[in-house]
Amino acid sequence: MSFRLSQRDKDIIGFIDQFRAVDRDSLVELFFKHLKSPVNACNSVMVRLYRLRLIERTQQYSPTVYLPVDAKIKKNSQKILHFLSILDVYKQMCTYSVPKNVIVEDKPTGRKGGIEPDLFCIFKGSPFWVEIQRNQYSEQKMQAKVNLYEEFFFSDEWKSLHWQPEDRPALFPSVILITPVRYAVYSDHIRIIQVSSIHELMEKYKGSSKQTKEVRSRTTSSSGGIKISLT
Repeated sequence: MSFRLSQRDKDIIGFIDQFRAVDRDSLVELFFKHLKSPVNACNSVMVRLYRLRLIERTQQYSPTVYLPVDAKIKKNSQKILHFLSILDVYKQMCTYSVPKNVIVEDKPTGRKGGIEPDLFCIFKGSPFWVEIQRNQYSEQKMQAKVNLYEEFFFSDEWKSLHWQPEDRPALFPSVILITPVRYAVYSDHIRIIQVSSIHELMEKYKGSSKQTKEVRSRTTSSSGGIKISLT
C-alpha cells in the first residue's frame, strides 16, 4: 500500500513518539483547534494513522489515548497516567510560551542511579528540569532526590550537555517540583521551586517580577542568567 503523509501527520507521529502517551483531546488542542470541526478532523486523522499501523492506541481511557507503534508499555499500564501528567505540564507551559529542547524522561547522567527528571525544557529562555510527584513521599526520599541533583551539579558534567549555549557560560537548570504538598527540602547550590502547577509558577513569576524590576540593575544572578525570577 502506498500512501503519502502530510507534514501534520509526521508532526503528530513524532509528538506521540516523544511524549509516549497522548490523549485525543490534547491532539485536538495542539494540532486541530484552528479547524471548523477540530474533534471530527482529529478522529479522522487518528483512525487513518492507526489503520496504517503508524501509531498504536488504547481505548481503556476516554477519550482514546495514542501510543507509539513500538510502545513498550502495556495498554492498561499505570505508566500511561504518568506520561499524560508530563503532557499536561507541557500543555500548561504552551499557554505561556512554547518550550524548546523538550526531553521527556531526561537521563542527563546517562547512567543508573543518577537524576531522572520527568521533563527537561527551555521555558521562557531558562532551562528547567521538572519532577512530577503524583504520590506523596517522605521528606527523606524527596531530600535524597535533591541530593542527587546536587551531586550532578558538583560533577560539572552538566556543562557539556547538548543544549547548553555555545556563546555564554553553562547554566544549571532550576528544578521544578510539581506537587500538591510542600516538602521541607533544601539546597544551597541549586534552585528548587515547589508548585502545584505551571499556572502557579507563572503567578509567582508575575508577582516577583514586579519586585525585581526595581533592583534588576543592582543584582547579579548566581544561577548564570536564569530569566525567570521566582520567590
